[in-house]
Amino acid sequence: MPELPEVETVRMGLAPVLEHRRITRVETRRGDLRVPFPPRFVERLTRHKVTRLSRRAKYLLADLDSGETLVMHLGMSGRFSVHAKDRELKLGTYVYEPASSGVQRDRHDHVILETDAPAEIVFNDHRRFGLMLLVDTAALAQHPLFAALGPEPLSPAFNAGILEHALAGRRTPIKSALLDQRTVAGLGNIYVCEALFYAAISPKRMAATINSGRANALVRAIRSVLRAAIKAGGSSLRDYARTDGALGEFQHRFAVYDREGAPCPRDGCTGKISRIVQSGRSTFYCTKCQR
Repeated sequence: MPELPEVETVRMGLAPVLEHRRITRVETRRGDLRVPFPPRFVERLTRHKVTRLSRRAKYLLADLDSGETLVMHLGMSGRFSVHAKDRELKLGTYVYEPASSGVQRDRHDHVILETDAPAEIVFNDHRRFGLMLLVDTAALAQHPLFAALGPEPLSPAFNAGILEHALAGRRTPIKSALLDQRTVAGLGNIYVCEALFYAAISPKRMAATINSGRANALVRAIRSVLRAAIKAGGSSLRDYARTDGALGEFQHRFAVYDREGAPCPRDGCTGKISRIVQSGRSTFYCTKCQR
Protein backbone atom coordinates (compact mmCIF):
# COMPACT_ATOMS: atom_id res chain seq x y z
CA MET A 1 0.00 0.00 0.00
CA PRO A 2 1.36 3.46 -0.85
CA GLU A 3 2.66 5.26 2.21
CA LEU A 4 3.12 8.95 3.00
CA PRO A 5 5.93 9.65 0.48
CA GLU A 6 4.02 8.04 -2.38
CA VAL A 7 0.79 9.88 -1.54
CA GLU A 8 2.64 13.17 -1.17
CA THR A 9 4.33 12.60 -4.53
CA VAL A 10 0.91 12.00 -6.12
CA ARG A 11 -0.40 15.17 -4.46
CA MET A 12 2.44 17.19 -5.96
CA GLY A 13 1.76 15.71 -9.38
CA LEU A 14 -1.96 16.45 -9.21
CA ALA A 15 -1.63 19.97 -7.80
CA PRO A 16 -0.81 21.77 -11.10
CA VAL A 17 -3.92 20.38 -12.82
CA LEU A 18 -6.32 20.16 -9.86
CA GLU A 19 -5.57 22.80 -7.22
CA HIS A 20 -7.23 26.15 -8.05
CA ARG A 21 -8.78 24.46 -11.10
CA ARG A 22 -12.43 23.93 -11.94
CA ILE A 23 -13.68 20.39 -12.49
CA THR A 24 -15.41 20.51 -15.86
CA ARG A 25 -16.39 16.88 -16.30
CA VAL A 26 -16.66 13.76 -14.13
CA GLU A 27 -17.17 10.19 -15.28
CA THR A 28 -17.56 7.15 -13.03
CA ARG A 29 -17.30 3.90 -14.92
CA ARG A 30 -18.67 1.71 -12.13
CA GLY A 31 -20.79 2.29 -9.03
CA ASP A 32 -18.17 1.73 -6.37
CA LEU A 33 -14.57 1.29 -5.32
CA ARG A 34 -14.04 -0.04 -1.80
CA VAL A 35 -17.45 1.41 -0.99
CA PRO A 36 -20.14 2.91 -3.26
CA PHE A 37 -19.60 6.44 -4.51
CA PRO A 38 -21.60 9.05 -2.55
CA PRO A 39 -25.09 9.97 -3.80
CA ARG A 40 -25.02 12.44 -6.72
CA PHE A 41 -21.22 12.12 -6.78
CA VAL A 42 -20.81 13.40 -10.33
CA GLU A 43 -23.18 16.31 -9.81
CA ARG A 44 -21.53 17.36 -6.53
CA LEU A 45 -18.12 17.58 -8.23
CA THR A 46 -18.91 18.98 -11.66
CA ARG A 47 -18.37 22.72 -12.17
CA HIS A 48 -16.86 23.15 -8.72
CA LYS A 49 -13.42 24.65 -8.10
CA VAL A 50 -10.74 22.95 -6.03
CA THR A 51 -9.61 25.61 -3.57
CA ARG A 52 -6.93 23.48 -1.90
CA LEU A 53 -5.28 20.12 -2.45
CA SER A 54 -3.64 18.64 0.63
CA ARG A 55 -2.72 15.37 2.26
CA ARG A 56 -3.59 13.93 5.67
CA ALA A 57 -1.84 10.68 6.54
CA LYS A 58 -2.35 8.50 3.42
CA TYR A 59 -5.39 10.44 2.17
CA LEU A 60 -5.58 13.11 -0.53
CA LEU A 61 -7.98 15.96 0.25
CA ALA A 62 -9.44 18.26 -2.42
CA ASP A 63 -11.38 21.11 -0.80
CA LEU A 64 -14.16 22.37 -3.07
CA ASP A 65 -15.81 25.78 -3.28
CA SER A 66 -19.08 24.01 -2.46
CA GLY A 67 -17.95 23.49 1.14
CA GLU A 68 -17.26 19.80 0.65
CA THR A 69 -13.96 17.91 0.49
CA LEU A 70 -13.23 15.10 -1.94
CA VAL A 71 -11.42 12.47 0.14
CA MET A 72 -9.29 10.06 -1.93
CA HIS A 73 -7.31 6.99 -0.92
CA LEU A 74 -5.19 4.89 -3.27
CA GLY A 75 -5.86 1.61 -1.49
CA MET A 76 -3.55 -1.23 -2.48
CA SER A 77 -3.25 -0.68 -6.21
CA GLY A 78 -4.82 2.67 -7.08
CA ARG A 79 -2.96 5.20 -9.18
CA PHE A 80 -3.69 8.57 -10.73
CA SER A 81 -2.42 9.47 -14.18
CA VAL A 82 -2.60 12.90 -15.77
CA HIS A 83 -2.94 13.64 -19.48
CA ALA A 84 -3.09 16.95 -21.27
CA LYS A 85 -6.09 17.75 -23.42
CA ASP A 86 -5.27 18.11 -27.12
CA ARG A 87 -1.66 19.23 -26.79
CA GLU A 88 1.32 19.05 -24.43
CA LEU A 89 0.75 20.91 -21.16
CA LYS A 90 3.63 22.46 -19.24
CA LEU A 91 2.93 23.58 -15.67
CA GLY A 92 5.99 24.44 -13.62
CA THR A 93 8.31 21.43 -13.58
CA TYR A 94 5.56 19.09 -14.81
CA VAL A 95 5.04 18.22 -18.45
CA TYR A 96 1.86 16.32 -19.30
CA GLU A 97 1.50 14.58 -22.63
CA PRO A 98 -1.91 14.20 -24.31
CA ALA A 99 -3.45 10.74 -24.25
CA SER A 100 -3.12 8.87 -27.52
CA SER A 101 -6.21 9.38 -29.62
CA GLY A 102 -8.43 6.39 -30.23
CA VAL A 103 -6.96 4.35 -27.35
CA GLN A 104 -9.60 2.40 -25.47
CA ARG A 105 -9.98 2.87 -21.75
CA ASP A 106 -8.40 0.29 -19.50
CA ARG A 107 -11.16 -1.71 -17.82
CA HIS A 108 -9.75 -0.63 -14.46
CA ASP A 109 -10.03 3.10 -15.25
CA HIS A 110 -12.84 3.76 -12.80
CA VAL A 111 -12.97 7.55 -12.43
CA ILE A 112 -12.12 10.30 -14.93
CA LEU A 113 -11.94 13.96 -13.92
CA GLU A 114 -11.41 16.75 -16.40
CA THR A 115 -10.34 20.21 -15.29
CA ASP A 116 -9.90 23.58 -16.95
CA ALA A 117 -6.09 23.19 -16.84
CA PRO A 118 -7.03 21.69 -19.41
CA ALA A 119 -6.23 18.17 -18.30
CA GLU A 120 -7.68 14.72 -17.77
CA ILE A 121 -7.08 12.88 -14.50
CA VAL A 122 -7.68 9.13 -14.53
CA PHE A 123 -7.97 6.94 -11.44
CA ASN A 124 -7.11 3.31 -12.18
CA ASP A 125 -7.49 0.63 -9.52
CA HIS A 126 -7.52 -3.02 -10.54
CA ARG A 127 -8.06 -4.32 -6.99
CA ARG A 128 -10.69 -1.67 -6.16
CA PHE A 129 -9.48 -1.03 -2.62
CA GLY A 130 -9.34 2.70 -3.33
CA LEU A 131 -11.77 5.19 -1.86
CA MET A 132 -13.53 8.40 -2.88
CA LEU A 133 -15.87 10.17 -0.49
CA LEU A 134 -17.40 13.63 -0.16
CA VAL A 135 -17.31 15.09 3.35
CA ASP A 136 -18.32 18.50 4.72
CA THR A 137 -15.02 20.41 4.93
CA ALA A 138 -15.89 22.02 8.26
CA ALA A 139 -16.47 18.61 9.84
CA LEU A 140 -13.53 16.82 8.23
CA ALA A 141 -11.39 16.62 11.37
CA GLN A 142 -14.23 14.89 13.23
CA HIS A 143 -14.88 12.33 10.48
CA PRO A 144 -14.21 8.72 11.60
CA LEU A 145 -11.34 8.42 9.10
CA PHE A 146 -9.48 11.36 10.66
CA ALA A 147 -10.66 11.89 14.24
CA ALA A 148 -8.13 9.52 15.84
CA LEU A 149 -5.14 10.17 13.59
CA GLY A 150 -1.87 11.13 15.20
CA PRO A 151 0.31 14.09 14.18
CA GLU A 152 1.82 14.49 10.74
CA PRO A 153 5.47 13.39 11.01
CA LEU A 154 6.82 16.30 8.95
CA SER A 155 4.85 18.93 10.88
CA PRO A 156 5.90 20.93 13.96
CA ALA A 157 3.22 19.00 15.88
CA PHE A 158 5.47 15.94 15.83
CA ASN A 159 8.49 15.98 18.13
CA ALA A 160 10.31 13.77 20.60
CA GLY A 161 8.14 14.84 23.54
CA ILE A 162 4.93 14.08 21.66
CA LEU A 163 6.26 10.70 20.52
CA GLU A 164 7.51 9.72 23.97
CA HIS A 165 4.13 10.62 25.47
CA ALA A 166 2.28 8.60 22.82
CA LEU A 167 4.43 5.54 23.56
CA ALA A 168 4.38 5.78 27.36
CA GLY A 169 3.18 2.59 28.99
CA ARG A 170 2.61 0.74 25.73
CA ARG A 171 3.59 -2.91 25.97
CA THR A 172 3.85 -3.48 22.24
CA PRO A 173 6.89 -3.56 19.94
CA ILE A 174 7.93 -0.15 18.65
CA LYS A 175 7.45 -1.36 15.05
CA SER A 176 3.77 -2.08 15.72
CA ALA A 177 3.32 1.17 17.65
CA LEU A 178 4.63 3.24 14.75
CA LEU A 179 2.34 1.48 12.28
CA ASP A 180 -0.60 2.50 14.50
CA GLN A 181 -1.93 5.64 12.79
CA ARG A 182 -2.96 7.01 16.20
CA THR A 183 0.71 7.31 17.13
CA VAL A 184 1.87 9.15 14.02
CA ALA A 185 0.00 9.49 10.73
CA GLY A 186 1.10 8.18 7.35
CA LEU A 187 3.85 5.71 8.21
CA GLY A 188 3.78 2.21 6.76
CA ASN A 189 5.89 -0.91 6.78
CA ILE A 190 8.67 0.28 4.47
CA TYR A 191 9.46 3.59 6.12
CA VAL A 192 9.10 2.31 9.68
CA CYS A 193 11.72 -0.36 8.93
CA GLU A 194 14.02 2.24 7.39
CA ALA A 195 13.55 4.80 10.19
CA LEU A 196 14.19 2.23 12.92
CA PHE A 197 17.45 1.27 11.20
CA TYR A 198 18.71 4.85 11.02
CA ALA A 199 17.71 5.40 14.65
CA ALA A 200 19.55 2.14 15.59
CA ILE A 201 16.44 0.86 17.39
CA SER A 202 15.35 -2.77 17.27
CA PRO A 203 11.82 -3.25 15.91
CA LYS A 204 11.27 -5.71 18.79
CA ARG A 205 12.00 -3.15 21.52
CA MET A 206 8.95 -2.36 23.66
CA ALA A 207 7.44 1.00 22.79
CA ALA A 208 7.34 2.05 26.44
CA THR A 209 11.17 1.92 26.62
CA ILE A 210 11.63 4.66 24.01
CA ASN A 211 12.99 7.39 26.26
CA SER A 212 13.89 10.94 25.31
CA GLY A 213 17.24 10.03 23.70
CA ARG A 214 15.80 7.30 21.52
CA ALA A 215 12.69 9.37 20.82
CA ASN A 216 14.86 12.22 19.51
CA ALA A 217 16.83 9.84 17.29
CA LEU A 218 13.64 8.25 16.00
CA VAL A 219 11.95 11.55 15.16
CA ARG A 220 15.05 12.68 13.27
CA ALA A 221 15.23 9.36 11.40
CA ILE A 222 11.53 9.38 10.47
CA ARG A 223 11.75 12.90 9.09
CA SER A 224 14.99 12.23 7.22
CA VAL A 225 13.72 9.01 5.60
CA LEU A 226 10.38 10.55 4.58
CA ARG A 227 12.00 13.65 3.08
CA ALA A 228 14.51 11.55 1.13
CA ALA A 229 11.73 9.29 -0.14
CA ILE A 230 9.58 12.22 -1.26
CA LYS A 231 12.56 13.72 -3.06
CA ALA A 232 13.08 10.37 -4.84
CA GLY A 233 9.42 10.20 -5.88
CA GLY A 234 8.52 7.41 -3.47
CA SER A 235 9.12 3.68 -3.75
CA SER A 236 7.80 1.62 -6.67
CA LEU A 237 7.53 -2.04 -5.72
CA ARG A 238 4.34 -3.21 -7.45
CA ASP A 239 1.57 -0.88 -8.59
CA TYR A 240 2.72 2.58 -7.54
CA ALA A 241 3.75 5.15 -10.15
CA ARG A 242 3.79 8.93 -10.24
CA THR A 243 1.10 10.90 -12.06
CA ASP A 244 3.31 11.19 -15.15
CA GLY A 245 3.78 7.41 -15.25
CA ALA A 246 7.37 7.48 -14.00
CA LEU A 247 8.41 5.11 -11.24
CA GLY A 248 9.67 6.21 -7.87
CA GLU A 249 13.34 5.60 -7.13
CA PHE A 250 13.64 5.23 -3.36
CA GLN A 251 13.48 1.42 -3.57
CA HIS A 252 17.05 1.58 -4.90
CA ARG A 253 18.13 3.25 -1.65
CA PHE A 254 16.65 0.90 0.93
CA ALA A 255 19.02 0.30 3.82
CA VAL A 256 17.19 -2.73 5.22
CA TYR A 257 13.75 -3.18 3.68
CA ASP A 258 13.55 -6.30 1.47
CA ARG A 259 17.32 -6.88 1.90
CA GLU A 260 17.29 -10.10 3.93
CA GLY A 261 20.76 -11.64 4.11
CA ALA A 262 22.55 -8.55 2.81
CA PRO A 263 25.42 -7.00 4.80
CA CYS A 264 24.39 -4.21 7.17
CA PRO A 265 25.13 -0.88 5.44
CA ARG A 266 26.07 0.91 8.68
CA ASP A 267 29.74 1.83 8.76
CA GLY A 268 31.67 -0.52 11.01
CA CYS A 269 28.83 -3.00 11.52
CA THR A 270 29.53 -6.61 10.54
CA GLY A 271 25.93 -7.80 10.90
CA LYS A 272 23.47 -8.91 8.24
CA ILE A 273 19.90 -7.93 7.56
CA SER A 274 17.37 -10.31 9.07
CA ARG A 275 13.67 -10.75 8.40
CA ILE A 276 11.03 -11.50 11.02
CA VAL A 277 7.24 -11.33 10.92
CA GLN A 278 5.44 -8.89 13.22
CA SER A 279 1.67 -8.53 13.17
CA GLY A 280 1.60 -10.41 9.88
CA ARG A 281 4.09 -8.11 8.17
CA SER A 282 7.72 -8.58 7.24
CA THR A 283 10.20 -6.62 9.32
CA PHE A 284 13.78 -6.13 8.13
CA TYR A 285 16.55 -5.04 10.51
CA CYS A 286 20.12 -5.62 11.64
CA THR A 287 20.22 -7.75 14.77
CA LYS A 288 23.69 -6.49 15.64
CA CYS A 289 23.42 -2.69 15.58
CA GLN A 290 19.71 -2.14 16.21
CA ARG A 291 19.07 -2.41 19.95
